[in-house]
Amino acid sequence: MSRLDTFQGVSFSLAGGVRRAGLLMDGHVLDIDDDIAALTVPDSVLKSLHAHGLTPAARGWMRWLQAGAPARAALRQSLGPGLTQRTTRALTSVQLHAPLARPGKIVAIGRNYADHAKETGVQPFEKPRIISKLPSSVCDPDATVPVPADVQKMDFEAELAVVIGSHAHAVSREDALHHVAAYCCLNDLSAREFQFDVNPAQTTFAKSMDGFCPLGPLLLDAADVPDPQNLWVRSWVNEQPMQEANTHDMLFPVAQLIHYISQYMTLEPGDVLATGTPAGIGAFRTPPVWLKRGDTVRVEVTGMGSLVTHIG
Repeated sequence: MSRLDTFQGVSFSLAGGVRRAGLLMDGHVLDIDDDIAALTVPDSVLKSLHAHGLTPAARGWMRWLQAGAPARAALRQSLGPGLTQRTTRALTSVQLHAPLARPGKIVAIGRNYADHAKETGVQPFEKPRIISKLPSSVCDPDATVPVPADVQKMDFEAELAVVIGSHAHAVSREDALHHVAAYCCLNDLSAREFQFDVNPAQTTFAKSMDGFCPLGPLLLDAADVPDPQNLWVRSWVNEQPMQEANTHDMLFPVAQLIHYISQYMTLEPGDVLATGTPAGIGAFRTPPVWLKRGDTVRVEVTGMGSLVTHIG
């Protein structure tokens, strides 16, 4: 393992120990948590954090994000030489966690694929429909997510997640992707009763219940994604194909989303954009397909591994 062809970051632990940042390489994990902890957070980021009474992350992927693009690129370059001299662990010997246990905010986009808008019976929106998922809903890959009490309409949504790596305020569409640090898989689990069956709709609540944001299993460096509008997004329930689309079908591409959102709210390192789901979710099938205890959902985005979630 002497080459770093792609930068696939994971959060892992050993036998219930502390979470550490690592790189996924040929079925093994290379621990780089200390390398990330040594990165310097720029004064501009420190100033912004201090203004909100916050301190930078001491280590882990949040510090990697806060350190900024030049530091991330330098770290990647420094890891190339000497990889064969570093100890790795078999992936099967570690427990994987969500790369970001608690993002700053999760900004979700509703009905961002034309086929999904069509299946819901509405015309495509003229502007992005902004939804939120609360950060406390994040859960690990391979986690078991319980069906909440009285929820009968638990649903799945395969999505490309965009991880912000620098402050984005009123950015142009042309500059928007420079603010992206990484991409990963996200499953936008939803309790449809609270989204569709009550008035007014409680969409944030429907999407923010405990465990309703499986995230991971890895962060793929934005440098390894030359075009975020050419990725396949797929889902399976109990290994039955449910969703498949390419991100070029998005009504509002990633760059446009960042441009639009940043006119109204600053996107910060560690924020996540959930960019919408293709057609095929359970709610609009005939008959509807609701998740139940014992089900397994698998979400994949090109190059970003398999995000598996068990329903308990």
